[in-house]
This record gives sequence, C-alpha cells and structure tokens, in this order.
Amino acid sequence: MEEETRVLIPDEKEEVKTLTPEEKKEKKKQEREKNIKSALYFMMYLLGIFLAAYLIINYVAQRTIVIGDSMNETLHDEDNLIVDKITYRFRDPKRFEIIVFPYEQEENTLYIKRIIGLPNETVYIDESGNIYINDVLLIENYGKETIISPGLAANPITLGPDEYFVLGDNRNCSRDSRYEDVGLISFDKIEGRAIFRIFPFNKFGKIKNGNAEED
Repeated sequence: MEEETRVLIPDEKEEVKTLTPEEKKEKKKQEREKNIKSALYFMMYLLGIFLAAYLIINYVAQRTIVIGDSMNETLHDEDNLIVDKITYRFRDPKRFEIIVFPYEQEENTLYIKRIIGLPNETVYIDESGNIYINDVLLIENYGKETIISPGLAANPITLGPDEYFVLGDNRNCSRDSRYEDVGLISFDKIEGRAIFRIFPFNKFGKIKNGNAEED
C-alpha cells in the first residue's frame, strides 16, 4: 500500500508585520552594534594568538635549525630542533646539556654547543686531548674525536661565578670556548637548551642532552 503524503494547510495566512520607521532604525542600530561586537571579538582573538605566539617564542620554546657540522655526531646540518627557553628560569644549566647562545662576532647568529665546564670550575685540556675539571679527568663520550687543539684551554682556565665552558661534539671542527672569538659563555647569554629534534623524521625524538648516566 502506497504511503500518502500529507501537507498541513493553516487555517489563516500568517501575518507579515510591517515595521515603522522608528523600528527599522532601531533594528539597523542593533545589527550595527552586533557587527561591531563581532569585529571586536575577532580582533581580540587574533591579538590573543599573537600574544601567545610571542610568549612561546620568547619565553617557552622555539624552533631552530642547525647549520654546520660542529655538533656531529649528535646533531647534523639542517636538523630542526626545539629549544627549551623556560627551564633555566628555574634552575642552573647542567654539565653536558646542549645550549644555544649568540655568537657576538656576527649579528643574528646563534651557536649551539655542549656544556663542559661549570661556574667556578677550572678547565684544562692536555696535549693528548684529555679534559680535566679541577684537575680531575672528565669521563665523557660525546666527543666525536680526540681533541687535537686545546686552544686557550692548553693553560688552565678558571670560570667565573656565572660562566660556562662549551665544546662542540665534533671537537676538531668546532669554534667554541677554546677560542677567543667565542670564549666563556655567561649565563645571561644562554638562549635555552636543545631538547627535541623534529626533523629529519627518521631522527625524530629526544636529544642526547644531559649527564651521560641520564641519557
């Protein structure tokens, strides 16, 4: 049996209300106010996004790209990293952490190196490439090769209360604290620590960054 389609027909036609000039004026005013509110909400939304981006980039974290081979084999040219910019607001940098800091001999240039010497320590590198901290041999496995040139550290270097001695992991292909143009890095120059690699995807993950026992 076929279904019957039914249509409801109202008994009376719906009245169409005609607005008075005053009502039309009031309606336009309400619509204008509504549009202004929508525009203000949208502007506040965009402002919130820009403010959040600014705070994240300047105080929380930012993406950076490695240029060069001074951190081989840990990091490589064109690696994309996330730099943590907030941790050092709550604690001091630790030995073996990878930090980012400005290279003051070139404008808008950042260097990325590994912390070897901490504040108030004395760093010395002997002719065989061994690193000593306060006359104690440093046991570490981050260096790609044995150091050929101790540079300034051929003589003991005593760090100040807020200074750090840094080296690139590719020890014989790195400008670092062994050389005057880089020198010791003061705490207030440290931009943050590299913690995560996001590209290339086959190396995606946490960076070997910290005490060897923790990595």
